[in-house]
Amino acid sequence: MIDVAVHNISKSYNDGKVAALSDISFEVEKGELFGIVGPDGAGKTTLFRILTTLLLADSGQAQVNGSNVLKDYKAIRSKVGYMPGKFSLYQDLSVEENLNFFASIFGTTIAENYDLVKDIYVQLEPFKNRRAGQLSGGMKQKLALCCALIHRPEVLFLDEPTTGVDTVSRKEFWEMLKRLKSEGITILVSTPYMDEATMCERIALFQDGRMLSIDSPQGIIASYPYPLFAIKSDNMSGLLSDLRSHSQVSSAFSFGEYHHITLHEGGLLAEDLAPFKASFQQTNVAIHPITPTVEDCFIHLMKNDGAST
Repeated sequence: MIDVAVHNISKSYNDGKVAALSDISFEVEKGELFGIVGPDGAGKTTLFRILTTLLLADSGQAQVNGSNVLKDYKAIRSKVGYMPGKFSLYQDLSVEENLNFFASIFGTTIAENYDLVKDIYVQLEPFKNRRAGQLSGGMKQKLALCCALIHRPEVLFLDEPTTGVDTVSRKEFWEMLKRLKSEGITILVSTPYMDEATMCERIALFQDGRMLSIDSPQGIIASYPYPLFAIKSDNMSGLLSDLRSHSQVSSAFSFGEYHHITLHEGGLLAEDLAPFKASFQQTNVAIHPITPTVEDCFIHLMKNDGAST
């Protein structure tokens, strides 16, 4: 069953000068954990604001949980939970007061849906009388998620929920999402972090308001068209410069302690790398074939998309 359907949605700002979304179409199954992945300015927030009826698209149609975002906006607002990227709860209210307030807006109580937020709220309970503005980043994140869930939504929209949060809290948050998925809630989460893409069942890669690809993370990785290599030396900046001017190198990008490179079609094979290593001035050059990551795939798609526009 399709729970979220987006058909040819476009949106621009500044009298059409800035295209936030360009002809976006995709569908999300009921109970699916779906990721919208892309950097700042990719159009993720604009898309979520349209789907939660907070913003009107210039063209196209969308349905959420069987309701049209334009005609049935009141029904949608009662059936979705939305956690915006910026912490937007009442900072002068306590943890408990915020949660009670959002429950009352939707005509419910904390007790009625406590089973849904229990695993999250037990971590907040020791601080239930603390003002929301005095919480740590990770605790603010948990409170915002509780408030988005307290009315037991059918579809949950999370806009960059782990941005600015420490690594441990990020890991905890994704564990919470997996538990929520088991409750049958459809979850759409946007993120600029490519490593988080692998936590989703399917992802859509966005850049400059365009959708570059949509598939499972494994499917996107499997579609990477070229052999990929990791290479490093004692002089990484000099190596990168040399790689980008090398006649056999098609692309070269920095990835942590290595550079990731592809070679022109008909270039060296993995078992014939010694002559390639010997062509550099740097010392201790090491190179080996690797499996692409989602980030490698995104860079490849972005490069090709830019070349075609």
